[in-house]
Amino acid sequence: MNVFRNRRLASLYALPALVFVSVFVLAPLALNLYYSLFSFNAFSPNKTYIGFDNFKRLFADPVFYTAIRNNTLYAVISFVFQVGAALVIAAILEHKLFQKMQPFFRTVFFIPSVISFVVIGLLWQFIYNPDTGIINLGLKALGLHALAQPWLGDSNLAIYAAIWVSQWQYIGYNVMLFLIAMHNIPKDFYEAADLDGAGPVRSFFAVTLPSVKEMILVASMITVLGAYKLFDEIYILTSGGPGRSTEVLGTMLYRAAFRNDEMGYAASIATVVFVITMLLSLCQIKLSGTAKDD
Repeated sequence: MNVFRNRRLASLYALPALVFVSVFVLAPLALNLYYSLFSFNAFSPNKTYIGFDNFKRLFADPVFYTAIRNNTLYAVISFVFQVGAALVIAAILEHKLFQKMQPFFRTVFFIPSVISFVVIGLLWQFIYNPDTGIINLGLKALGLHALAQPWLGDSNLAIYAAIWVSQWQYIGYNVMLFLIAMHNIPKDFYEAADLDGAGPVRSFFAVTLPSVKEMILVASMITVLGAYKLFDEIYILTSGGPGRSTEVLGTMLYRAAFRNDEMGYAASIATVVFVITMLLSLCQIKLSGTAKDD
């Protein structure tokens, strides 16, 4: 009887959260999938049922594969810098030689991550300006005129220029996450490694990495999932150009919904984004072992 009462009480406590998730998460997802089966615009009183034609059109669109490639490229590069490089930077700052200056460096690295990307995007547009930008002016001042490029105007370079801005902005956030995790590592571990004759590099691989693996997983999934929900960075810097070479799923969805007024087609793109992020989330659960029973 007590077990039954406890279950009822637990269900009662969980009810508000279940209602919230159902209304604001599950219901919109179901409606989005439903709308993806129709052709309509924002002001149309009627919707025309077309089945999976929106998805057929999407998978036949070469821009879709450009967007997938750009999102994946963003995810890979972000993983290398925002996880790999951030982990190395955090380990360096945690070393006893830099601990006194760590508050200064923490502030320097973290400040860009709290600034609105609208501000950062406008700043980097000036930096990348082919005529007055600091990058090209600096290269020309060094006599490296051949290296000066129209960074956001070249279809081969624009996506890399946009990706770099994100690395500069968000690497500090993950540095802070790793520093927090490293602060929780018992000092005895490092003392034992020193007694065994381990240097900084060996201690990093033998002590630091195993101790922060959960934070590495969290940072990795935040970074990779964010790569497939990318929008602000590309929209502000290039709007998907030049020639749609920097198009990503987010800007493709925005273009379909708010420029072309093709709501059903936009819903199909949103469904694909949901499927990708859901699969990545399931991978996270599998890798973290949270699905296993204790």
